[in-house]
Amino acid sequence: MVATVVVGAINWDTTMFVDRFPHGGEEVVVRRITHLPGGKAGNAAVASARLLGANQTAIIGALGNDWVATEHVRIFKDEGVDVSGLKHNESIHSGQAYIIVDKTGANQIHTYFGANATILPEDLNDNARRRLIEDAKLICIMDPPFETSLKLAKEARRLGKVVTWDPGIKSQLGFDVTSTLLPYADYFIANESEVGFLTGEKARETAARKLRRINPRLKVIMKLGARGVIMYSGEDRITSAGLDMSALGLKVVNTVGCGDTFIGAFSAALAETRPEMEALRWANCAASLKATRAETRGSPDRTTLFKYLG
Repeated sequence: MVATVVVGAINWDTTMFVDRFPHGGEEVVVRRITHLPGGKAGNAAVASARLLGANQTAIIGALGNDWVATEHVRIFKDEGVDVSGLKHNESIHSGQAYIIVDKTGANQIHTYFGANATILPEDLNDNARRRLIEDAKLICIMDPPFETSLKLAKEARRLGKVVTWDPGIKSQLGFDVTSTLLPYADYFIANESEVGFLTGEKARETAARKLRRINPRLKVIMKLGARGVIMYSGEDRITSAGLDMSALGLKVVNTVGCGDTFIGAFSAALAETRPEMEALRWANCAASLKATRAETRGSPDRTTLFKYLG
């Protein structure tokens, strides 16, 4: 029986490291290139599994008809992630992302969704996926097609599960569409710019109030990068600062995947019934440590996390 189910995109990441981003029409030298597994849900699932242990985290998503799919399954199994909820689509390629990272760790991402776009609402009725959803304590919805997210959120709410939702690129669908899922979520998690884009509000408090008018019990978590995180819950505004990695003798090299690590660690802590403030500390620390690793799935294991949590 798994504790957490993560649903959404699984990609193969091609990451190019450069000194700086090019201007329009300009060519820059690529200093190093890597080819590694990624995708928001894949990253979050691995981050959760490294903290909860083997077979406590499952992933629901779709893979294509290529070697990438085989490699993803092998890697998930090695990480202790339950793969019984994966869909294999023989008519399309697996998702891929092409990422540019500059010397400060900032990034630009170009994504081909591929098979990720084929995990449909009816796929949730599959016996294996239904078993995972029914057994889990927490459902972590990342970025599957919106109709799939909505059906899953409704079913998870009916079953009394904790629901975390990071809309990611789906925030571009606009408030009228995405707000239909908010009544079924416990935690809405997004970065500051995504929240502003989605709500049309520049002020954080105003944006949070707009989201919570749809669902007064919703807890809105805004990721602020290296500055940490803010959670709006009722009338409370709870902050958790990020870690100063340089003070720990560590250097930020790649911020791609930090947000996914944050969600994986936060979900893992909630699945262990940790208090929210502790879950936010787990998430901040895990995301900060990931930033010191070049690979997208550079999230820490439990021993490393606890070492830096103190």
